[in-house]
Amino acid sequence: MKPEIHPQYVEATITCACGHVMRTRSTRPSLRVGICSKCHPFFTGQQKFVDTAGRVERFQRRFAAKAAADAAAPKKKKKARK
Repeated sequence: MKPEIHPQYVEATITCACGHVMRTRSTRPSLRVGICSKCHPFFTGQQKFVDTAGRVERFQRRFAAKAAADAAAPKKKKKARK
C-alpha cells in the first residue's frame, strides 16, 4: 500500500432520525440516517404506511371501478376450435 493516500479511518457516530445513536468506525466522523434497525418496520414488527398524495386510495378506486365493470359486462362464449 502506498503511504499517505488512504483516508483516515476514525471513530464515527451514526445518528438516526428517531434519536438512536450508534458508534462505529468510518472515514467520516459523523453520519445522519433517516431510518435504523430500532425504528424500521421490518425489525420492529410494526407496519407503517406512508401514503403520499393518496396513492393507495386512488389505486383502490381504480381497481374497484375495473372490477365492477368486469362484473357488469356480459361474458362472451368462445367458439370451439376444430
